Amino acid sequence: MTLRPATADDLAAIMTLERTSFPTDAWSEAMMREELSSPHGWYVVDDEAGRLVGYGGLRAVAGAKDADIQTITIAEVSRGRGRGRAMLRALLEEAARRGVTDVFLEVRADNPVAQSLYASEGFAEIGRKPRYYQPDDVDAVVMKLDLRGWARRDEDGGVCT
Repeated sequence: MTLRPATADDLAAIMTLERTSFPTDAWSEAMMREELSSPHGWYVVDDEAGRLVGYGGLRAVAGAKDADIQTITIAEVSRGRGRGRAMLRALLEEAARRGVTDVFLEVRADNPVAQSLYASEGFAEIGRKPRYYQPDDVDAVVMKLDLRGWARRDEDGGVCT
């Protein structure tokens, strides 16, 4: 597993994985290009032997105390090996470097694996957005992480203080 910052050269591979992972509600290529080039974004890719098997993104506006995990996607054949957790932690570490205190995300209500991952890192459900994911009519679970608490937990070897 090799995580590295995403570049514009990764766009085609990211879009292939995006369309495979989210066939009904994939982001457009223009949206993803904008995300990759935005000064407020920070995207990483998981590169395995020159093949992109995952990507994730953070949006953290300069000077803001909150940020959003935009997406984390792992190719189906590469799931279940800790790649999503490694990517999530890399995004959270970048948020901490940017001075963020609270991190938010939305996750599909029909994705218990992702919800469990986020909860295991300290995210808590704070609300729901009914029928957020279209055209599937799936609710979004809104989650929030106190990044300072997460950093302390990480420093203490996984024990929340």
